[in-house]
Amino acid sequence: MKLVCTQSDLSTHLSLTSRAVPTRPTHPVLANVLLQADAETNSVSLTAFDLSLGIRTSFSAEVLEGGAIALPAKLLNDIVSRLSEGEITLDAQSSPDSDNLPGYNGLIVTLTPKSGRYQIRAMGAEEFPELPMIEDTQATEFRVDALIEGLRGSLFATSADETKQVLTGVHLTVKQDILEFAATDGHRLAVVETTNDSPDASGEDSLEVTVPAKALRELERLLAHSAVSEEPVALYFDQGQVVFEWQNQRLTSRTLEGQYPAYHLLIPKQFQRELILDRRQFLSALERIAVFADQKNNLVKLSIDNAAQEITLSVEAQDVGSAMESMPAQVSGEDLDIAFNIKYLMDGLKNIQSSEIQMQLNTNLTPVIFKPLGELKMTYLAMPVQLRT
Repeated sequence: MKLVCTQSDLSTHLSLTSRAVPTRPTHPVLANVLLQADAETNSVSLTAFDLSLGIRTSFSAEVLEGGAIALPAKLLNDIVSRLSEGEITLDAQSSPDSDNLPGYNGLIVTLTPKSGRYQIRAMGAEEFPELPMIEDTQATEFRVDALIEGLRGSLFATSADETKQVLTGVHLTVKQDILEFAATDGHRLAVVETTNDSPDASGEDSLEVTVPAKALRELERLLAHSAVSEEPVALYFDQGQVVFEWQNQRLTSRTLEGQYPAYHLLIPKQFQRELILDRRQFLSALERIAVFADQKNNLVKLSIDNAAQEITLSVEAQDVGSAMESMPAQVSGEDLDIAFNIKYLMDGLKNIQSSEIQMQLNTNLTPVIFKPLGELKMTYLAMPVQLRT
C-alpha cells in the first residue's frame, strides 16, 4: 500500500476517528485505527471501533497502491498532528525484522513528510473487527440541519449517571415528516421537534430508539465538520444497533435498552402564569449572580412582580454574601416566588436559540416550561426547588 495525502487531511480525520478508540482496549487491535486506501476512487478511509461506538471517515488522496492496514491510533495521531503542513507519503511494506512480534505480521509503515522519516509497526487489516452492518432494513433519511438542530437542543439534558443508563441517551422518535429528540436526567427535560422534509422521510411507521449521548456528540461533531451538502443522513436501525451514513462517512452505535420515560405526560397542558423574557439578558443576570451560588446552596430565587412587570433574581450564600438583579418581563398572572437549581436554568437558556423566551408555570412546585419565541419547536422543562422559609 502506498499513498500521498496532506498533513491537514490525515490529522483532521485521525482526530475525528480517535474518539472511538478505547482507552483500555479489551483486545490489542482495538487500540488501532484501520486505514484503507482505494486506488480506483483515490480515497482513504479511517475506522476506529470500541465494540460499542464505531466511526469511519473518508478523504481524498493520491493512492498509488491500494490496501488496508491497522496502525496504532494514539502514536499515529501524535506524530501526524505535530508534522508541518504539506504532503505526506505513507508506504506499508513487510519487514523481516519484525516477524517475531506477535500480531504485527512483519508490517512496517513509513511516513515521509517533507523533512524526516517515521516508521511504525502495524497490524494486518484482517485483525480489525468489521463495523456492524444492517441489511434488509429501509433507511430513514434526515436533513443534516434538522439533525444538528435537534442534537444541539437536547444533548445537554442527558444524564451522566450510568446507573440510569437509558437516561444517558437521547430518545429519537421519527413519524412521517416529524423528527423528535428528547433528553432528561430526571430533573429537567429537553424536547426538540424538527420538520424532516427529506425526500425519503415519509412513511406510515414510526421509529423510536434511544442512542447513547456519547455517540450522538460524535455524530454532531462529524456533521459539523462535513462539507455543506444537500445529501441527507441515512439512519438504519435494527435490534440493538443504529447506523448513521452520509458522504462516505459512517457512525455506528449500540442502542440503549430499557423503557424510556413517558415524557409527554410530564408537560403541563395549561398554565396560570406566563412571562416573556429577553433570553440573553436573563442568562447574563444569572451568570453574574451565580458567583454566589455554591455546592450546598446552588439555588436562585425568582420573584415575579405583575404590577412592576419585572422579575427579580436573588441568590443567598451563607458566610459569603448575596446578590440580586431585576429585569423587565411581560408578566401575565399573579405574583409568585419560585426557586431553581441555577445550573439547570443556565444550561437551558444557553441551548435555546432565540432572542426571546416564553416561561410558563402554575405553582412554585410544579414543572416550569421554557420555550423559544421563533421557528424552533423546543420545550425545556425544569423542576423547581422548594424554598426554605
